[in-house]
Amino acid sequence: MTKSNKDKLIAGVSIGDCVHVAGILNFLKLAESTGYRTVFIGAAKSPEEIADWAEANRPDVLAIGYRLDPSAAGRLLERLKQALAQAGPHPAPKLVFGGTPPIAEVAKASGLFERAFSGIEDISEIVGYLKGEATSSGETRFPDNLVDRIQWKAPYPLLRHHFGLPSVEATRAGIEEIADAQVLDVISIGPDQNAQENFFHPENMDTDQAGAGGVPVRSPGDFELLYAASRRGNYPLMRCYSGTRDVIRFGEMLLNTINNAWTAIPLCWYNVLDRRGPREVEQSMAEAQAAIAWHAGKGVPVEVNEAHHWSLRDAPDVVAVAAAYLGALNAKYLGVKDYVAQYMFNTPPATTAAMDLGKMLAKLELIESLADGDFRVWRQVRAGLASFPADQDMAKGHLAASTLISMNLKPHIVHVVGFCEGDHAATPGDIIESCKIVQGAIRNCLEGMPDMTLSGEVQERKNLLIEEAKILLRGIAELAEIVPELRQPAELDDGASVPASQLPSKRPSILDDAAKALTNPRVLSYAIKTGLLDAPHLMGNPAACGRIRTAMVNGACVTVDPESGEVLPERERVKRILSSLRKSRGN
Repeated sequence: MTKSNKDKLIAGVSIGDCVHVAGILNFLKLAESTGYRTVFIGAAKSPEEIADWAEANRPDVLAIGYRLDPSAAGRLLERLKQALAQAGPHPAPKLVFGGTPPIAEVAKASGLFERAFSGIEDISEIVGYLKGEATSSGETRFPDNLVDRIQWKAPYPLLRHHFGLPSVEATRAGIEEIADAQVLDVISIGPDQNAQENFFHPENMDTDQAGAGGVPVRSPGDFELLYAASRRGNYPLMRCYSGTRDVIRFGEMLLNTINNAWTAIPLCWYNVLDRRGPREVEQSMAEAQAAIAWHAGKGVPVEVNEAHHWSLRDAPDVVAVAAAYLGALNAKYLGVKDYVAQYMFNTPPATTAAMDLGKMLAKLELIESLADGDFRVWRQVRAGLASFPADQDMAKGHLAASTLISMNLKPHIVHVVGFCEGDHAATPGDIIESCKIVQGAIRNCLEGMPDMTLSGEVQERKNLLIEEAKILLRGIAELAEIVPELRQPAELDDGASVPASQLPSKRPSILDDAAKALTNPRVLSYAIKTGLLDAPHLMGNPAACGRIRTAMVNGACVTVDPESGEVLPERERVKRILSSLRKSRGN
């Protein structure tokens, strides 16, 4: 009978005169996280002492560490081989080695070790070995879907990065280079705006802007070519954002060509609001809901990348927190089983770490209040794109610092933003270097980091934002009472709303059974029009209100009264808007 990991013992030791034990101890910690029993024998043990201990204790795996001299290593390993051979006829333990790259080569050449690690490997290689998920050739078997890959790599989060160069061929070659580096788990293809909006309408494309902002994919064959390029190295998952037009058709094509790991569909955006498409807000919301329901029906995880779009436009933190909840609520209402919740830090850029963490914890608490056996939430964190300095050295420090703060959310996915983004779009080399910076920060965090979420300042901000977000959500739901015609369901252009067959029979409720209003595109688009959901950057946009004013106060983005400049509490802001609406309707 094959032993499970919990029945296996891994022993770690440094050999010869080597007293360096950090690598061995880190390996044993990782082994414990994958279910093994572990024991540390000690430092600077002779080959004979190690063999005697192994004979007496019969470990399943013996991990040997050495970091001094390659020539001495060769002699020590030959002695270890002889000592183990003399220890007796019982099955010898499997041996693994850890050391510097030159000494790891000596260990490989000795023929004594099942695996020799040099410290330059991605953590997934070590996890794959410990979990026994390797092929007969020693290569790791990598899960081909998001949930399995998250669970496989735990306790380390998956790393994801956006990638798209101005030509399909350059992007294909870059994907091969990234996959071979084995540092990235998820490659997000970044198509140009022509592709996102007019993939199925090439006659509407602006040829002058081909490749602007991403890769100019123009056919399913282009996506298939990019996917084929990723079938090497650590076989990264592939994904792509939704289109801004023909969203279900685009989603189906992505699923068929790149096995889209998860879809990301905004609720309020990709329309006239952000000028990324011609659709009206209510129409695009109804189409977004239909696309979310379609992906849910196919079992594809869904991300509603909603909240940070508001913060990118300097909306107050409370609007971003409420929007985060609205995204998750709509996903659950539409039947999503696996929900990817993205938390973008450093947005707006002047947000301080304490205020940022409080804001994200408020989002997290509201989103995960919806979690149950039918709705799993996977946390994804990232640094804010606009927050990166143009100075590349400073940007590297920013990436590491932002990663450290965001690790307090215990993420399942870290969306790596290339340190170079303040200067230029990421090349494969930039992506690989950025992932290594993030890997280093993550390893330090998982080896032991104080819990910053316990800070009184952080908790105070979190609690205030939750309280104010609930006030805003109630205000949005109240629109359906003040304006009864909003209660009618939104319809798509073809006259069909989201098919009832795609909706779950049991739908969530919150805030006095307001879920029906909070999932109605007519109500939500009206909330934008009246200014309940608003951002300063929407000034002059005919689809929005654009009257809200915000300021950074003590590191938080807050609403201020346009006349006095004083902080405007959310209760007062919502009251003003609803009172004005009632008065205009004669209520």
